[in-house]
Amino acid sequence: MRRTILLCAPLLILAGALSSATAAAQSAHEGHAAHAHAPATATAPAPAQRWASDAPLREGMRSIRVAVQALEHYEHGHMGIAQAGSTVALIDTAVNDIFANCRLEPEADVALHGLLARFLAGAEAVRTSQQVPVAEIAAMRAALARYPQLFDDPAWDAATD
Repeated sequence: MRRTILLCAPLLILAGALSSATAAAQSAHEGHAAHAHAPATATAPAPAQRWASDAPLREGMRSIRVAVQALEHYEHGHMGIAQAGSTVALIDTAVNDIFANCRLEPEADVALHGLLARFLAGAEAVRTSQQVPVAEIAAMRAALARYPQLFDDPAWDAATD
């Protein structure tokens, strides 16, 4: 019980900072919100066998990957803030779609929500930072790298990088 409460605290802080669309998606997905910020996801070893992925997860993660890769242009000054805002809106949409269609086993769900929280935090940082939030974009890249370690997505490596 105490662990659940401790895990909820960062989620509440993040939820207050997120856009209304993202916050609405999370509240619609309350059954999973308690573990959305499980810090162990980033450092915990990969499971012995990767968890299964479904079509909505695979599609959403590909959309997120395209958007995060596009943010490299923002980091190098080749993309303006308005275009960066539109790019992170694509991340928000993909995460919201994954939340809405989440059909994973509980342990896999916890791992996924840890990744999705990084994408939401990074998107919010791009929207609100006065400078390019290099660390937050790097955290999104790290979450993308972690995804195929946790989930069986046969076409992930074959997809265009």
